[in-house]
Amino acid sequence: MTRSSRKYTKEFKQEAVNLALKSPSIVNTAKELGIPPATLHTWIHVLKSKGSLATVDSNSGKDMSALVEENRRLHKELAVAKEEKEILKKAAAYFAQHLK
Repeated sequence: MTRSSRKYTKEFKQEAVNLALKSPSIVNTAKELGIPPATLHTWIHVLKSKGSLATVDSNSGKDMSALVEENRRLHKELAVAKEEKEILKKAAAYFAQHLK
């Protein structure tokens, strides 16, 4: 079984590190970006050791932040919808059982 390694651009790495440092959880940021948390931790460590942790305030950085925020909002909305669906399933089963 072979592992395929992904290639990330320098810009993506820098943006990911900036987002991680601004967010309350590095692990959640990594999950939202679809990268392993260990990879993000490594990028942060490498950039800190190089002293090249410059925050990027370009339009693309703002767009990425907006996407991450929207992703968080959608995850919350999905969790609520799933919970509501489970409640409705249980209620339907309860009423179906008592109608017999």
